[in-house]
Amino acid sequence: MSSDPREPDAPGFELPLRLLLGFRVLIDELHAELARQGHPEMRPMYGFVFQAIGVEGTTAAELGRRLGVSKQAAGKTIDSLERLGYLRREADPGDARRKLVRLTERGVDSLHRSARIFDDLRSRWADIVGVERLRALETDLRKLTPSDVFPLDVPGWFGGQ
Repeated sequence: MSSDPREPDAPGFELPLRLLLGFRVLIDELHAELARQGHPEMRPMYGFVFQAIGVEGTTAAELGRRLGVSKQAAGKTIDSLERLGYLRREADPGDARRKLVRLTERGVDSLHRSARIFDDLRSRWADIVGVERLRALETDLRKLTPSDVFPLDVPGWFGGQ
């Protein structure tokens, strides 16, 4: 083992893969629990969609921009989530030509449940690695990542839908 911190113990490519795997483990466990709690149709991308819609709602074109996908891809996702009861379209009170997309009660419920489940998952990770180590990991990740940006364009960044 090297004492020089600039010389890695593992190959450099492992770091992004481990970070992605940690993300994947959390998301898979989240969705398994959401299914048990009445949301079996939820998919990982939907969380990004819900966050991009926000509390005020948005248009299909703006949703596409926020997600980094085409307006058509955003429209297909909206159609699917509307059929599942998570979203609704309504007239924009400021512009009758536009339709706003908003979360339904079911959509909001899934977000609230997700937040509680993520808290439970974080607690489980703290039980495994210890509270202080988990806090240190989170602190270090905050140092290594922008503090004011939570990109929602992962679907587009990964190559669309």
